[in-house]
Amino acid sequence: MPDDVAEEEAAAHEDLAEEIVSHNDEQLERYLDGDEPSAAELTDTLRGEVLARRAVPVLIASGVTRVGVDEVLDFLCEIAPSPADRPARVVVGAGDVADGGAVVETVSADPDGDLVLQVFRTLTDPYVGQISFLKVLSGTLAGSAHLVNAETGGAERVHAPFRLLGAEHLPAERAVAGQIVGAAKLTASPTGSLLVPAASPLAQGRVRPFLAPPRSPGYGLALLPERSSDEEKLPGALARMVLADPTLVVEQVAGQTVLRGLGDQHVAVAIERMARILGVVVTTEPVAVAYGETIAGTTTAEGRLKKQSGGHGQFAVVRLTVSPGPRGSGLEFVDSVVGGAVPRQFIPAVERGVRDAMAQGGPRGHGVVDIRVELTDGKAHSVDSSEMAFRTAGSLGLKAALEQAGTALLEPMVALTVRAPMDAQGDVLGDLATRRGQVTGTSMSEDSSEIVVTARVPACEVDRYLLDLRALTHGLGSMEHVPDGFEEVRS
Repeated sequence: MPDDVAEEEAAAHEDLAEEIVSHNDEQLERYLDGDEPSAAELTDTLRGEVLARRAVPVLIASGVTRVGVDEVLDFLCEIAPSPADRPARVVVGAGDVADGGAVVETVSADPDGDLVLQVFRTLTDPYVGQISFLKVLSGTLAGSAHLVNAETGGAERVHAPFRLLGAEHLPAERAVAGQIVGAAKLTASPTGSLLVPAASPLAQGRVRPFLAPPRSPGYGLALLPERSSDEEKLPGALARMVLADPTLVVEQVAGQTVLRGLGDQHVAVAIERMARILGVVVTTEPVAVAYGETIAGTTTAEGRLKKQSGGHGQFAVVRLTVSPGPRGSGLEFVDSVVGGAVPRQFIPAVERGVRDAMAQGGPRGHGVVDIRVELTDGKAHSVDSSEMAFRTAGSLGLKAALEQAGTALLEPMVALTVRAPMDAQGDVLGDLATRRGQVTGTSMSEDSSEIVVTARVPACEVDRYLLDLRALTHGLGSMEHVPDGFEEVRS
């Protein structure tokens, strides 16, 4: 080994040893007295820290060149906790644990216990189809088995389980608690499902793995199929991608098909896999922002439909008073008709017509939100009036009101939560200010290692915010956001 590499290795070993012994008072005291801990002692200490969830080792290897792969596998065998030392946990009940609607129970890794399998990952193979990775939490899987999904009750057959060695499938006649096998075509049990025998106590109620809350996807791209055949196959391909990776989310936004993930690389890899494995090729574009509009003032308008083309005609008249509603109210429909001017059976049709017009958009071309519509009067015909006629009249009445009073442009807002290192607080707050963000709170994380900032920000300002945040925080920042109504765009 070259001298400069040996010196660098010695320095790295010393830094690592100091970090490990700092978690063990006895070893730390001996180390400070000049007693160098052995490799076995350091391994024992690190194993205990990993088991207690106080340390997370980070190792580097290359799957392409195989450099470091054997070392990583050896390290896992030596350091990673045994399933016998860390029992699996499951949630029993349909509600939330925090609200008391469900309870958490442990499942010991006992080869002689009741069989419990967890689907912890799902992949799509171009030849075999769907492959589910199963971890045996308890019991022994001996060949094929007829089981049920512990949450949904759906029947599943684990047929011819196998072990995966690269692309090779080796038959697995037996798998005991703690081991992992693959199985094909478990179509009713996505990632996160538990499979148990129908006679198991866990099959009697809604049971699912006890998992940390998933991170919210913070980055998205709109997908455009390259060919007509890709357009037909895209929905099915996306469904299979989400089945394999639940942290991916597919949405329909302003007529676009949007794929969201935890970051730009996450989404890029998913798109590449969809092309390579499923043969669906797409191009991408930024996600459109779904602006809205609302009526600018209060006005009264009439919606009138009168058609006669032989036989029964179509007749309906409604009088609507339309005014702005509170932000986030959507539609408030009020029936103030007296004297039966609009027959009672047709009033729901008027509301449906109003909703149709809101969805079609106002004069600016955006969906209409946050309005109050009061039905005050109208006219009906004993023969020519119908639900469809009043639905059309309601739609015409709202469109007329929007043209008369004009509309105000609204931009969607998001409630943003940012977590970043403490020393990045100033940079994060300054950046949010440039994005027209309204900071609603700052606090420290539970372990006081991070600053947590909550803010209300225009949706158009967070399209690429995750990438900018990582640049600001040297890759240590994270974010989550949820829709939070609309605000008027000030000119």
